[in-house]
Amino acid sequence: MMIPAEKVRTIRMRELTQKVNLHPSTIYALIAEGKFPPSHKLVPGGRASGWLETTIDEWLLARAG
Repeated sequence: MMIPAEKVRTIRMRELTQKVNLHPSTIYALIAEGKFPPSHKLVPGGRASGWLETTIDEWLLARAG
C-alpha cells in the first residue's frame, strides 16, 4: 500500500515511549529480541534515529488483535 508523502511521519524515542507506553530500555530489549520494529537513521551516518509512525501503528494493531 502506498502512503502519500505528506502522511509519512517519523517519531523519535520521546514520542515513541508515550505512544506505546513502554520504557526505552524495554523497547531496545524488544528490538534485540526481534519483537519490535527497529529504528532507522534519519541522516545516513548520523546518530539520530526514529520510527515511521505507520510502522508503530501497525505493530500496535497486531498486538491488539
